[in-house]
Amino acid sequence: MNTWIRQAHRWLSIVFTVTVIANFIVLGLNERPLWIVYAPLLPLFLLLFSGLYMFALPYAAQWRGRRRADART
Repeated sequence: MNTWIRQAHRWLSIVFTVTVIANFIVLGLNERPLWIVYAPLLPLFLLLFSGLYMFALPYAAQWRGRRRADART
C-alpha cells in the first residue's frame, strides 16, 4: 500500500503542476473560466493527504517498534 500511495503522490504532483501551468496560461486571457481557476485545488488536497500520510509513516513505525519492544519485556 505504501508503494501505491507514493506512486499516486508522484502522479498527483504532475497533475497539479500541469493545472497550475494551465492556470497561468489562461491568466493572460480576458475571460478566465472558473473551472480552470479551481482545477489545481483537487490535486492539491489529495497531495496534502498523501504527503501527510507519508510524513507520519516513520513516526508510526517507531511507535509500533517501541510497543513491540515494551511487550517483550
